[in-house]
Amino acid sequence: MRPLQDQCEPTPYEFVDALFQTDMGMPLTEVFEEFDPTPIGVASLAQVHIAQHRETGKKVAVKLQHPHLAEFCDIDMKMVEVTLGWVKYWFPEFELTWLGEEMRTNLPKEMDFTLEARNAERTIKDFKSIQTSLYIPDTITATKRVLIMEYIQGGRVDDLEYLADAHIDRNKVALELSRIFNKMVFVNGWFHADPHPGNLLIRPAPKGSRSPFNFEIVLLDHGLYFDIDPILRVNYAKLWLSLIAPASPATTLDRRKYAELVGNVGPDLYPVFEAALTGRAALQSSVDSVKEDDRSFRRASSIIDLQPQSKAELDAIRNAVVSTEGLLTSVFDVLRRVPRRVLMVLKLNDLTRSLDYALMTTHSNIRIFLITAKYCTYAVWQDERKRLIDAMIHKGIFNFPLLRGCFSCWWKFRRQYAKLVIGEIFLDLQAIAIIKKAWVKGLWRKGFQGAHQAAAGLAY
Repeated sequence: MRPLQDQCEPTPYEFVDALFQTDMGMPLTEVFEEFDPTPIGVASLAQVHIAQHRETGKKVAVKLQHPHLAEFCDIDMKMVEVTLGWVKYWFPEFELTWLGEEMRTNLPKEMDFTLEARNAERTIKDFKSIQTSLYIPDTITATKRVLIMEYIQGGRVDDLEYLADAHIDRNKVALELSRIFNKMVFVNGWFHADPHPGNLLIRPAPKGSRSPFNFEIVLLDHGLYFDIDPILRVNYAKLWLSLIAPASPATTLDRRKYAELVGNVGPDLYPVFEAALTGRAALQSSVDSVKEDDRSFRRASSIIDLQPQSKAELDAIRNAVVSTEGLLTSVFDVLRRVPRRVLMVLKLNDLTRSLDYALMTTHSNIRIFLITAKYCTYAVWQDERKRLIDAMIHKGIFNFPLLRGCFSCWWKFRRQYAKLVIGEIFLDLQAIAIIKKAWVKGLWRKGFQGAHQAAAGLAY
């Protein structure tokens, strides 16, 4: 999929020039002192050129939609809907017509660059009050098919050589990505719905940066965002906390309860939904519930209990897909039932997991789950706090049971949060030790150059 992210076939210069003049009412040469006709990135909907803006004198990135895209997209959407309709007719158990509906709803949003500019502005406001490595380029001008924005030079976030040359810790990058997207989902309730490495850049933190680290993560392409209902958001947080909690009969009941509230799935489909959430084989309690007797690998009882994914686990997943009757149908059934917002959140989960793997991080495989747990804990606490404050407004601020409940909820939050922080410190120390060990090994074999490459996860 990487070529579809930023390496598609470019539209010739004369056609994008004509599009620009149609939308802006003036030629490229009148707006820009310099304009590079060769795009630096070409995706399926648009391409990006570097230019020198006359009015501001700044180096800018000019995003231009492919001409006639609207006409071809309408044809494509009709073809997709017809094809999925035929699939449903011949294979009723494979219900995929919702894909066509989603495409029909979301594609026009991504084709409107004024909406993208508004989304970027809102994201800047959402992160304005905290110290973060996230950076959103400033928008200079936006029309429906033309977007002129601040040019940011950097590398792909999964480029290990770039990170090594800039002395950027890949472990910290993976953790910051997890923090950014978890804040969007669990705190802001409004999140970027098209995340992939092509939409993420990384650069050394410039002077005056708000980043707490020596790098900034630049998030691009803000065409598609979704909000998430507060009730759904809190229930989703509680579902994650139940998956992270130690196994017990009460925890198992909570997992199924919140899975039904969040994903609209019953006990029969719960194991499939759980695997989609975690990206791993089903946990012990889920296996027992479906009477599966595969014991080729050790199943975890909770997310915190997960071990690095082994070949035996991967083989078990493949075998289950091939040999378990009705499993593939169950997967399609889950996709049909789960709310579209939740499916988009699952896409975010996949991104953070895949980037954690692509960055060859040295921390434990459960490290990013601890970040999720922290944001979930905060989201649940904020919900409880709001509920108690609302009750105090109606019953009086000096209501003793409510005051006691407020203190109890706060103490529970602080205690749980502190445990997670301690766990993070322990796992981070382990990760640092692994890097130091690799550095010494590289030094022994290839000198300081080998040490640097080994510590950065590169071959030496």
